[in-house]
Amino acid sequence: MILDIAVIVFLMGTAIVLILLEVFLLPGITVAGIGGALFAVGGMVYAYSVSPGTGHITLIASVATFGGTFAWLLRAKSFNKVALHTDIDSKVTSVRELDIHPGDEGITLSRLAPIGKASIRNITVEAKSTGEFIDENTVIRVIRVDGYNVLVTKKEEDTIHS
Repeated sequence: MILDIAVIVFLMGTAIVLILLEVFLLPGITVAGIGGALFAVGGMVYAYSVSPGTGHITLIASVATFGGTFAWLLRAKSFNKVALHTDIDSKVTSVRELDIHPGDEGITLSRLAPIGKASIRNITVEAKSTGEFIDENTVIRVIRVDGYNVLVTKKEEDTIHS
């Protein structure tokens, strides 16, 4: 009987530890979560195979232990050391808010293949060519402005040489 209790305690203890690791430290579904579930099922099957009373006691004790440990870990400040405490207060600016219009000219800051960086009216934006590749330091002209996209084409003048 003592050996049965030791096996049950080992299986359920391992299950609880693995499931808590899965919840608090390991992102996604990992080996710890799957292993924890298997240990929990194995421990419960073994406990009920010993006797229904042992199974009930194991179930109640395991749920209470898991719940208590889970609640304690949530309230403990120990996870503040590994938690992310960054607030994102920036916003995406629409190209329309930047006052860029069709016909404006600028220069490519990187190669547009077909998307890259460009400077239009001294504002750095992400520009999209009409399908052709446009080299860096090439004069461009804005064809269309759609929300967050600036569609450009190469101006027929020569490339600026640095």
